[in-house]
Amino acid sequence: MDLRLAGKRALVTGSSSGIGEAIVKLLAAEGVAVVVHGRDESRANAVAETIRAEGGKAEVALGDLATDTGADAVAAAALAGGPIDILVNNAGVIPFHSWAEATAEIWAQTYNSNVISGVRMIQRLVPQMRERRWGRVIQIGGGLSQQPQASGPHYNASLAARHNLAVSLARELKGTGVTSNVVSPGAILASEAARATLIHMAQAHGWGETWEEMERNATQAIAPNDVGRLGRPEEIAAAVAYLASPSADYVSGATIRVDGGTIRSVI
Repeated sequence: MDLRLAGKRALVTGSSSGIGEAIVKLLAAEGVAVVVHGRDESRANAVAETIRAEGGKAEVALGDLATDTGADAVAAAALAGGPIDILVNNAGVIPFHSWAEATAEIWAQTYNSNVISGVRMIQRLVPQMRERRWGRVIQIGGGLSQQPQASGPHYNASLAARHNLAVSLARELKGTGVTSNVVSPGAILASEAARATLIHMAQAHGWGETWEEMERNATQAIAPNDVGRLGRPEEIAAAVAYLASPSADYVSGATIRVDGGTIRSVI
């Protein structure tokens, strides 16, 4: 499918693995010149080399977005090849702490990594989008922003902030040709390591013998949804690619949930 993205340039933060990797690979397949971001040079380069081997255009930007210095370095590297038309704020952390374990310092670190890191990139890249009268800003959020659990309160709250800032940014950018939206994944089978962990859990709980049985029963126990399985990174990438395309010119301030129906809402 031609999403009319050829010639655009995109920075996807946290794209050296998992969901971010799937996003840069799909955008590159659609003709976008992508900037692969990460903190590990070898992993980021491996993703970029794979894209180039398949005929795509890929550059690398390294840096820790939890610091101003790191964000400056990433923005400079991304802009060295030309303006950025599409910013996907995917980078972040998923810390596992209970209310009793999550200290105020952990809350602050989580907010900095998951929220302010994205704000840093917005502040560095969106002004040029406004000047060119076209651009896309896409936050990768999550269903826990709307239906939080007792565990991981700091993580849940940081997701809610991502969703909220995306809508505020959409209001700020009205009439500029730049849109701001959210893709909200459910439980995603993001890596082979995650698959191995799920298989181990399934065997321990007697959730079946085949992968199909294990995934179905594990999903029911951990993240029940209407589809009956976990999501795949490529399905998140597809939603991002749509929002990045001219086909989504009329979509701003919106959340696209890609969660199999986990979050149940009439609005």
